Amino acid sequence: MEARIDGHTTMLGLFGSPVGHSGSPAMYNYSFEQAGINDAYLAFDIQADQMASALEKMRIFNMRGANVTMPCKKVAAELVDELSPAAELIGAVNTIVNNDGVLVGHNTDGAGYVENLRHHGVDPKGKKLTVLGAGGAGTAIAVQMALEGAASIRIFNPKDDFYKNAELTAQKIMKKVPACHVEVGDINDQAALAASIKASDILANATKVGMNPHADQSNIKDLSVFRDNLIVTDTVYSPATTKMLADAAAHGSQAIGGKGMLVWQGAAAFKLYTGQEMPVDDVKRLFFSDTGGH
Repeated sequence: MEARIDGHTTMLGLFGSPVGHSGSPAMYNYSFEQAGINDAYLAFDIQADQMASALEKMRIFNMRGANVTMPCKKVAAELVDELSPAAELIGAVNTIVNNDGVLVGHNTDGAGYVENLRHHGVDPKGKKLTVLGAGGAGTAIAVQMALEGAASIRIFNPKDDFYKNAELTAQKIMKKVPACHVEVGDINDQAALAASIKASDILANATKVGMNPHADQSNIKDLSVFRDNLIVTDTVYSPATTKMLADAAAHGSQAIGGKGMLVWQGAAAFKLYTGQEMPVDDVKRLFFSDTGGH
């Protein structure tokens, strides 16, 4: 990569903490090199209270953009100059693009989810969706699916602070996209959850349940909800096949793992930065065989 760096190289980066484990620098620098783009991507360990200073440095150094990870996503949404429609509804930013000193905040998590669906032959338009989890991933999925034309969305979460956030998200989505009906339910109400899944086209797990080292766990206790015309997706990518996905596949459902969402949200950010397509197949093979991403 060093051979590419010269006096005209443009810098990009990852803001958040911790970032030492991130696969983003390797993924983006490889993609820049393959596309012949004179950019370089670094990881910066930044806390939430340092974000204002970090964004000032973006302007000073004329950085083309930055990805944002925890704990900085929400504060980034408050500090940028403009927000994309999805970022505004979600209230969090994972990608910032510097347009000649104007910092525009985007959230590509939901876009990555939808693109992954499409690459598995699933069109979100008109679909009924059940989402497990009201954190960042669940909120991003619900928002983007609504923007893409989903008919209805039910978000299930334990009755905690995230539950209140889900209720607010539901109101914001229905105000922005009146054609999409959004409800919120208690994930511990197994009867309501089962009824929602049976009435849905897509089930999306956006919780950490099933992630290593707890790969034997699943939010779904009643396996009768799985059927051959149900699409079951997971945001967990380690393991690649979670217990929920294995149970779903065993009962005839189409099971879609989380690695694709991870890669496609990166590809969406790459296109925002460069206007070009990321070499997704190569990126999947080289950087996401086991783990990776922000």
